[in-house]
Formats: sequence, structure tokens, C-alpha cells
Amino acid sequence: MFSRQFVRLASSAAKKPQTLRIYGVDGTYATALFDVAVAESRVSQVAASLTAVNSMLRTDAKLAHIFQNPALSLQDRKTVAQTVVQNGPIKIEPAVANFLNVLAENNRLSLLEKIAADFAKLDDHYNGVVNASITTVQPLDNKSFKRIERALAASALVGSERTLKLTNNIDPQIQGGLVVEIADRTVDLSIAARIQKLNKILEETV
Repeated sequence: MFSRQFVRLASSAAKKPQTLRIYGVDGTYATALFDVAVAESRVSQVAASLTAVNSMLRTDAKLAHIFQNPALSLQDRKTVAQTVVQNGPIKIEPAVANFLNVLAENNRLSLLEKIAADFAKLDDHYNGVVNASITTVQPLDNKSFKRIERALAASALVGSERTLKLTNNIDPQIQGGLVVEIADRTVDLSIAARIQKLNKILEETV
């Protein structure tokens, strides 16, 4: 369970309603931290600190392994969390320092990467950012990327009051065409999807 102080701070976050729901244990922790950040008006600072800690895990294999080790004692987990806070590339926000201690107490340090990803989703939603991706076999040229970006930005899924954040992912397995993912929608225009549909039709006619 969360520390009493952490839960009390999270429950008092009423400055800006949060409508995005993220499920799972990692989602619960991310939401609790985000609510604290909103209550303290430190969303961007908390996001930066969480990103910094997560970057440490990605660049330090030994540290990442320690975070993934559920057999560590409580004292060792707390020591690791404290060491990360003291040696971060930037000054770690008190809310994030407290949060790492909570994760250590509950033996949930292994969830940090997922929590950071969920927090980023909450942060984007809070700031009116809509994430979208285009998956292609090869990188799109700038002209094609911009054309798709303009079309998606003008769609009802984004609207004039929100900002589109579009990325181009590469996946040779789709064989051609493209796959567009925006919000909770997926439009699969890949050759692989067309082949799959054709195979299904052929199977049904046998």
C-alpha cells in the first residue's frame, strides 16, 4: 500500500480533473504520482525527474538488474532508491524521491519503467497532447509524413484544442502499406493485413 502521506496528497489533487484511466498496478502507481504532481503544481518538474531516473536504468545495466531483483531486503531496496535520488543527473523532485521510497517499501521498483511510460501518457493527456504513430516498412519522406500529420491533426480525434504528437515506427513485417494508430484507434492498411484477410476468405471458401 502507499504511504499515508502519499495517499493523502494524491486524494487532495482536485485542481484539474484527470479523466484518463490507466489500469494495472503500474497504472495505479503512475496515477497516484501524477495526482500528487498536480496537487503541488509540479507536473513538468516531476515528469523531468521521473524521466531522469528511468534514463539511469536504461543506461546502467547493473542498476536496472538491481531494480528488477525482488529478493533484495527492504533496507537494500531503500538504500538503492536513496542512492538513485542522490546521484541523479538532475535534482530529483521530493515527490519522486518519496515515490521511489514507496516503491522500495512495497517491493515494486521493478515497475518503474512501466510507471514512467504511464506517467508520460497522463502528462500528455493533461497537456492536451494526442499521441499517434505511423508504422511503415521504411521511414517516410518528410513530405509524406507532413501530409499525414496534417490530415490527422485536422481529424475529430485531435481537434483544434489539442496537439498531435506523431512518430514514424519501422516494422518490415507489415511488408508494405502503413498502420496508423491514434488515441485508441488503429487503421491497418498494411500488405500483411490484406494477405491475412485474403487467406481467411480462402479458408472459409474451402
